[in-house]
Amino acid sequence: MSAAVTTLGGAAQTAGVVVAALLAAAALLVASPRARAAAMLAALVLTPVLLVANIWSTPQFEPLRERAGLALAASLGGLVLLGGGAWLIHRRPQLLALAAAAALPFRVPIESGGDTANLLVPLYLVIAAGALAYALPRLRAPRGLEEMERGDEREVRHERGPLEWLLAAVIVLYAVQATYSSDFDGALAQTIFFYVPFALLFALLVRIRWTAQLAGRCLIVLLVLAAAFVGIGFVEYGKRELLLNPRVISANQFESYFRVNSLFFDPNIYGRFLVTVMLSVVAVLLWSRRPALVAGCAIALVLLWAGLVLTLSQSSFTALLVGLTVLGALRWGMGRAAALLGAFAVTALLAVLVAPGAVGLEGSADNITSGRWSLVRGGVELAAEKPLTGWGSAAFETEYRARQDSSSERASAASHTIPITVAAEQGLGGLALYLALVVVAIVTLLRGARRSIARAAVAAAFVALVVHTLLYAAFLEDPLTWALLALGVALAPAADPSASAEP
Repeated sequence: MSAAVTTLGGAAQTAGVVVAALLAAAALLVASPRARAAAMLAALVLTPVLLVANIWSTPQFEPLRERAGLALAASLGGLVLLGGGAWLIHRRPQLLALAAAAALPFRVPIESGGDTANLLVPLYLVIAAGALAYALPRLRAPRGLEEMERGDEREVRHERGPLEWLLAAVIVLYAVQATYSSDFDGALAQTIFFYVPFALLFALLVRIRWTAQLAGRCLIVLLVLAAAFVGIGFVEYGKRELLLNPRVISANQFESYFRVNSLFFDPNIYGRFLVTVMLSVVAVLLWSRRPALVAGCAIALVLLWAGLVLTLSQSSFTALLVGLTVLGALRWGMGRAAALLGAFAVTALLAVLVAPGAVGLEGSADNITSGRWSLVRGGVELAAEKPLTGWGSAAFETEYRARQDSSSERASAASHTIPITVAAEQGLGGLALYLALVVVAIVTLLRGARRSIARAAVAAAFVALVVHTLLYAAFLEDPLTWALLALGVALAPAADPSASAEP
């Protein structure tokens, strides 16, 4: 009987993951605001139910099982907080953009049963509040919802395009391939913590009436956060102590260099965030004609560059260089951008030749790439074994560890090269969808980007992020990806023909 119940519960969870993915896809694709609202609310209810069902009998959930009253009180408090946030966002929809920008970087370490998970709890609350603010009025509205949306000057109608279809296809395929994964729990976590909530975030952000002023305010929020993170990084470097991430702390003890990660759990993710903000500031600098603004941007860039250097993140340095090239091409044309890129490349080559050890380019390929070369090779071998279907969503760590005889401490959840991870886990179908998504997204964001500072910044930041994922990890698992895509699509001229051109 117990085995039958366990099997039934596993089947329900498997079906639940697919249903959650379908609901997220519906939020991206359906034309009816009422149907979209219903899909959002259903996803908000289903994802926590799936999470609790998955971890109910595990040691991680034991503290909450033993303190049911405390858990209930916390849940009620969360609902009150969500209600207040939803009311504010309903009154002023642009608050969603500012709140999302403020919450994007923050990961909260949650310890339970001896394990620690770094979750984007503040961002989840913002997304839930935004979804409630969007969905509830549309579900109870007495008149035609399409008419209500047209009459609401705070929102714009958004017609789905190829990008939304590809995003929906990626989410659904990931959920379907979780059904035969050797790490279903990991696939479930990826779906309910990243793919589903971030799809809702995209669906909400593209329907905000974006202006250059709102984009500028979001940049100010990100810049203030980045400056604070850099300050914390300076303190860490001065004390030679990290606040978070035991793995990085341990690595620093055995290396001749010291890497900071501020309040992030990884120097490379910290570097990615700084690069995104830096490229946005550079875009303002390149197109601005006000001396005071130019001077302010220059000062901010010096500060952020100093913070980025302390991460020693090779992937972030490369992403920054590519992003600057994109901005140069948008501002001055491809010829001058290529010349600038060549100058950077020559400078980098000279630095490597003069002092290869100073930039970490001594030793084997694994030493130079911080162990990523072996991960890439292992990922290629995994992909070659099952080229059509792959090993299943989130299965890279399990399969790589089994074949490389690697301990859980040394195993990686990804190959640190996203296309190889996708090919190993999802086969040729998943790889084709990934490549199509990247191409369509870049074309969409670059089209007409030179006529808008905000769109130029978004395009450069997204291209830099894609390059970063080629050298590290976390593509659609990073909320920055979805936020940049949503902002770029919403700012496109076709998204709001009535919007005036940005100077």
